[in-house]
Amino acid sequence: MDKLKVLVIEDTPAESDRLLAVLHANNFEVVGVAASFKDAMALYYSATPDIAIVDIFLNGNPEGITFAEAISAVPGAVKPFIFLTSSNDRQIFERAKLTHPFSFLLKPFNELEVLYAIEMAIEKFYGQHEVTEEETNATVSPEYLFIKKNKSLKKVAIADIVYIEVEERYCNVITQQEKFVVMISLNRIAEYLNPAVFFKTHRNFIINISHASEIIPSDNLILMQGGHKVTLSDKYKDFLKDTVIFK
Repeated sequence: MDKLKVLVIEDTPAESDRLLAVLHANNFEVVGVAASFKDAMALYYSATPDIAIVDIFLNGNPEGITFAEAISAVPGAVKPFIFLTSSNDRQIFERAKLTHPFSFLLKPFNELEVLYAIEMAIEKFYGQHEVTEEETNATVSPEYLFIKKNKSLKKVAIADIVYIEVEERYCNVITQQEKFVVMISLNRIAEYLNPAVFFKTHRNFIINISHASEIIPSDNLILMQGGHKVTLSDKYKDFLKDTVIFK
């Protein structure tokens, strides 16, 4: 499991220290702290954060908005960002809105406000803030599964998933290191998985074929890395024609 990587763009040491304390306490990885537009741009492209928390005013100027405008102008470069501000200037707010921030934080902030803003930004960025009317604790992206655990988000690389098993209205997501229980349907997760890598082997199972150690069709069984065993039903055996060669 990876940590969610956060870039902090804030020029007031006391404010950045408060923010860092919240992020570290909740197991986020802070990839850097930038106090200017120039430093923010350099860190954004070198540290590849998952999300940025951006003070609108840097050194007395709305350089945070300039930063948001810059990353939004590059196709494929934008990641979710949260504006941080104490300003009540309506014109600044209107300009900030034009960059389509994924959440806002008002100073002074508290821990839960920071955590909720990050969660909302991730969900909104990946278009899943209204995926279902039912409560869910997971957001799926092409590369990661973001899982709410306690008060913060855990980042699980899709490539690290060994298999997924449905259990009533939940799914057990199994990696080689850990098991996660997510409140999202198997079919919903499957919509975001690469069909060349992830295959349904049973109505209750999806496997990552790259983590399969042995497939035994005669026993309706697939052995996965880490000693895991997954059921292979006759209905889903067709995928074997394209993935393995039998003697």
